[in-house]
Amino acid sequence: MESTIVVEVTQEEDGGFIAEGLTENIFTQADTWAELKENVIEAVKGYYFDQPLAPNIKLHSKELYSEP
Repeated sequence: MESTIVVEVTQEEDGGFIAEGLTENIFTQADTWAELKENVIEAVKGYYFDQPLAPNIKLHSKELYSEP
């Protein structure tokens, strides 16, 4: 059975992104969406470094900031 970890993404007012694992203590941040995706993959692989396979990752956007 493949497991999936859900990572909640929040965009800060300055445009950067913060990602936090909902079920594991995984945190990362980045200035762009592309950087964030790479950082999340790296953080999850690091968290599960002693496992043969890391779980699948699902990014969940909590609230993305937009200017009025």
